[in-house]
Amino acid sequence: MSRFASLEFEHESHDDSRPEVVKDEKYYFAEASGAYERADFEQALRHFAKVLEFNPQQAAAWTGQVRALIDLGEYREAKLWADKALEHFPREPELLAAKAVALGRCGDLEGAMAFSDASIEERGDTPYIWLARGDVLLAREERRADYCFEKALLLAPRDWFTAWLAARVRFFYQQFALALKLVQSALEWDPCQGVLWLQLGLCQQELGLIGAARNSLGRALEIHPRWSTAENALLELDRAGPLTRLADGFRNLFRK
Repeated sequence: MSRFASLEFEHESHDDSRPEVVKDEKYYFAEASGAYERADFEQALRHFAKVLEFNPQQAAAWTGQVRALIDLGEYREAKLWADKALEHFPREPELLAAKAVALGRCGDLEGAMAFSDASIEERGDTPYIWLARGDVLLAREERRADYCFEKALLLAPRDWFTAWLAARVRFFYQQFALALKLVQSALEWDPCQGVLWLQLGLCQQELGLIGAARNSLGRALEIHPRWSTAENALLELDRAGPLTRLADGFRNLFRK
């Protein structure tokens, strides 16, 4: 932030009646959750760490850190943090599920399945546990993954966030058409979420739908002006030559 932004001038009026924001555990957890929903995983990671400074026994913050690390592609680091957290919460279902995902993406498919089984045995009744199960099964190239995503969506009906998470998993495993369908459903439920338009644009780009991708990324920027993630996605879209985009479109078509 510019140092001038914090200057106060005598002619400015101040509303002393506004309540002061208390930056406590609850505040930072809300900030972390909001950052995660904006796909700002670095910021989410920092805020979850602040939560743990206030309360090291906040299991949801430990799990949030592991999930943010996974989304940042730091799978081994996610596994290390999961191990540290499980020393305190050895039976926390979503923490077990998050470690399962980290292991699966590290290539330890047997370990991933074991931790996924453990998460379901503890309490398999949250959307994330089933999304994580689907993630592990996709890593193992098993068709049973479809059931897991359906189960997660049933547990959170018409919830854009769960559908977005499912789309991100599908996208990671290069199932772009299935990811696109999930995002389209999420947009029907909440068209004002910029991350959905961003994810839609990324799916469309991978499927060779360049014009549609540009429009979707533009919508994301309408909702969040100067959003660097969407701006960079648009730049990347423009950098790709027409022949490269056409080849990518055919390759993804035949992959489906």
